[in-house]
Amino acid sequence: VQLQASGGGLVQAGGSLRLSCAVSGVTLDYYHVGWFRQAPGKEREGVACSGSVEGNTYYADSVKGRFTVSRDNVKNMVYLQMNSLKPEDTAVYYCAADGRVYSGPNVCQFDYENWGQGTQVTVSS
Repeated sequence: VQLQASGGGLVQAGGSLRLSCAVSGVTLDYYHVGWFRQAPGKEREGVACSGSVEGNTYYADSVKGRFTVSRDNVKNMVYLQMNSLKPEDTAVYYCAADGRVYSGPNVCQFDYENWGQGTQVTVSS
């Protein structure tokens, strides 16, 4: 499984960015996917995740109502639409995918095995 994240950049507070993650080597239909971020000096956190079962999504409280995770299982792509960005959203963002069974309530808490390289998102005030 290979994941390639892109779309990061520098944006002013209040702006928007759309991150993309190209997944290859697997059929995405059966995979949980997620976006995580890590800011300097902080632990990695799950931002938005989408389970293999439709409707099973999770958003961190800090991004609810502003971020949207979506997937195109035909194109094997995962997206993170980020609106109303804040300086505290500044971080390296990573996409992840895993095909193992997970039935927990928070698909971001799953121990993902496959990770892409990060893409930097910087939000200026």
